[in-house]
Amino acid sequence: MALNLKTLATRSMSAVVFVILLVGCVYWNYYSFSIFFFVVAMLGLNEFYKISEKLGASPYKGIGFVAGIILYLRFVYLEGYFHHNEDEGCCGYSGNFGDLEKLLNGCVVILPFIILAVSLFSKKEKSIQNGLYTIGGCIYSVLPFALLNQTVFYDDGCMGDHFFTPWLILGIIFLIWSNDTFAYLGGSLMGKNKMIERVSPGKTWEGTIIGVLVTFGLSFLFDSYVYRLGSTMWPILGIAIPILATIGDLVESKLKREAGIKDSGNIMPGHGGILDRFDSLIFVSPFVFALFKL
Repeated sequence: MALNLKTLATRSMSAVVFVILLVGCVYWNYYSFSIFFFVVAMLGLNEFYKISEKLGASPYKGIGFVAGIILYLRFVYLEGYFHHNEDEGCCGYSGNFGDLEKLLNGCVVILPFIILAVSLFSKKEKSIQNGLYTIGGCIYSVLPFALLNQTVFYDDGCMGDHFFTPWLILGIIFLIWSNDTFAYLGGSLMGKNKMIERVSPGKTWEGTIIGVLVTFGLSFLFDSYVYRLGSTMWPILGIAIPILATIGDLVESKLKREAGIKDSGNIMPGHGGILDRFDSLIFVSPFVFALFKL
């Protein structure tokens, strides 16, 4: 196949813009971090609902987006601020949700049941299925990005303070990219045995194993050069992230295949949609949240 220079240039430019925007928003401050992933979550939710329609469902988009916004806000430090303790030399986070936190908690709990109640009175066919797709979109496309708002604040034991730690999230994203890159290279050079051909014909066991091994090896450097978490935490992430990222990629591939589409969207020329770019992080984020916060 001849090399299409125009397509290559489009893909390269799109990738550069994506990386600059992602890294810049994650690193700049918590507000740019939170707003960036809020936009990602809403765009991802919109793509999920479009895929749902391809699958024969008719999700209730209006209440779905309201539920998605509330779910995201539940995990945002709305009244947070940074403070400095000169005696201890600690810069940390402090905030108080108060009654607003209770309200958001209550809404998150009851909204799925409100959506099912709406389904009950809907005259559309398969209304309960439509309600479940509506709820599923929030879980799949919003919750993983909402959880990052909690994960990005890390407790290093300094008087119980929680620090905004963008390097932690950037390190996790780098491990995902490392796995994607080396799995692709390994599969291209040595791949012979298809992993799940009916879902992703290009993914091989050889490439997957190489991606896991290289990413696991790189993770040992992160404690010294990215962000200090302790001697075992990064290696744990180094083995878990490639496995979860691969599952996330396969789940999204299966979703698209059943919907009969190639890409989840076209927001990134040459690369597809939001769900295409963040399918790995969608599965990695809940694990990282559980590891650090539960």
